[in-house]
Amino acid sequence: MRIRLPARHGTPARRPWRRAVRRALPAAVALVLLTPVYACRAVPTPPGAPTPWPAAYAHRWQWQWQLTGPVDTTVQADVFLLDPVRTTSAETAELRRRDRRLVCQVHVGSYADTDPDATRFPAAVRGASTDRSRRRWLDVRRWDALRPVLADRFRLCRGKGFGAVALTDADGYAHRSGFPLHFDDQLRFNRRVAALARSLDLSPGLVDDLDQVAALAPDFDFAVNEECVRLRRCAKLLPFADAGKPVFHVEYTGSTATFCVTTVGYGFASIRKHRDLGPWRDPCPLP
Repeated sequence: MRIRLPARHGTPARRPWRRAVRRALPAAVALVLLTPVYACRAVPTPPGAPTPWPAAYAHRWQWQWQLTGPVDTTVQADVFLLDPVRTTSAETAELRRRDRRLVCQVHVGSYADTDPDATRFPAAVRGASTDRSRRRWLDVRRWDALRPVLADRFRLCRGKGFGAVALTDADGYAHRSGFPLHFDDQLRFNRRVAALARSLDLSPGLVDDLDQVAALAPDFDFAVNEECVRLRRCAKLLPFADAGKPVFHVEYTGSTATFCVTTVGYGFASIRKHRDLGPWRDPCPLP
């Protein structure tokens, strides 16, 4: 259909303006006609870049930690901590559709021979075995060698729709790592990794490493802890809770009727899990 402009008498200087209007109107009409089509498409909820953690909600998160078995996307939890390699893009898309916050677990201070990128670590940075099966410590002083591999691990997380990362095995200095690692070596490394995560639009979280929590809490957005009740070390996590940052806590033994009294009082989001970290969970009630 040809669009006709009303005939007007004017000076020749105004005619180029009329030609511009004639060219612009068909494009404008097309845009109006196409807009409803795009508005009707179902778009997955974005994961956040990085994931926000509102302080007012810090004590009211429900969370799930699953590393084995197909991801159960129906679990009634706000936050899912998952393995970025095993978790599929379809699973993360389903969770994002349900407005869940997604955290990927990345081993930053260790590697396993089964890791897809294991061969990228030079022999000089490979240390002694950890207490986890088939994992070995890394020399965290060698930032030049570790940074490129960790950056790619974080990019995998972002590519699958995660908005946060939980940094695991970030306490090699406290173990027999095979390297003369010191407290300050670990602090420097952990801060570098947190900054790297932020540069790639991921919210960084610290897993365990309780003896460095007081120093590192300003550098991280949340904490993940295993068995602080059984080990009687929950007070070490208060720098996160007092700052309005989430503390995601798990116990593998005991009853929620017993340990929830302690951890909910501290302001933690607590659950009971089996050690294989499958889909089963028993959450503490919200306060």
